[in-house]
Formats: sequence, C-alpha cells, structure tokens
Amino acid sequence: MQTRLNPYLSFKGTAREAMEFYKSVFGGKLTISTFKEFNASQDPREDNKVMHSMFESDNGMTFMAADTPDRMEYKPGTNFSMSLSGDNEAELRGYFDKLAAGGTISEPLEKAPWGDMFGMFTDKFGVPWLVNVSGQTTSPTS
Repeated sequence: MQTRLNPYLSFKGTAREAMEFYKSVFGGKLTISTFKEFNASQDPREDNKVMHSMFESDNGMTFMAADTPDRMEYKPGTNFSMSLSGDNEAELRGYFDKLAAGGTISEPLEKAPWGDMFGMFTDKFGVPWLVNVSGQTTSPTS
C-alpha cells in the first residue's frame, strides 16, 4: 500500500454527524468505528463516540475524523492533524522520527489496540501529526 497523507479532523461529540454530512455533500464511502468497538473507552459515556472514521469520495478525496475524549483538550480552530498511513514500516518510522525531531511526542510509535502501530506528535512548528502503520502482526522494536 502506498503511503498516504491526508487531513484528520477532531470534534467534540459531533464527528459522526459531521462525517455523515460530508458524505452527503461529496458522496462516496464512510466507515465509522467507536471507542467501544476497540475497547478504548475510559468512560462509558464515551463508548459510542467516534474513535476513527474515514471518508473516501469517488473522485479521490480522503479525510478522517474522530471525537476528542473528554480527558483531552479540544480547541475549535485547531482541531486538525496531518495523518500519514500505509504499510511500509521503515518509511513511516523514518517520517515519524524526522518530523518529531525537536517536537513533542504525545504517543510513541508502538502497537495500538486495533493491531497496527500508531503514534502521535506535534512537530517543532506546532503542527500535530498522526502516523499509522497497518498490517503489523508482531510487537514493534524501537
């Protein structure tokens, strides 16, 4: 799979509504997963909130979104990240390491509850990044 770069939007309890709206505007395919589906909820009130959604239009537009858990800060106007995803671990780990240099790592690139490797950081320019390496079956080595 080729590495993809696309925007990742954050919402406060309205990710499902927003993504369904965008699908109605652009057409295409929408997938939605909740925190409960991945046993990732720390609060039962957040079980049905969107942990991850992905929209793909028929003409090639792609973006993703999630609800921000209550324990995390949410600030409208800064509710986006850049997302890198693919299955080439060496390439994506290299991007993670280079982009995170001088920045702040909030989640190291390691095995996630959904089986992939995942990490988050803010680069030295204040841009938030998400990196997901799909298809990982063994625990990562750092």
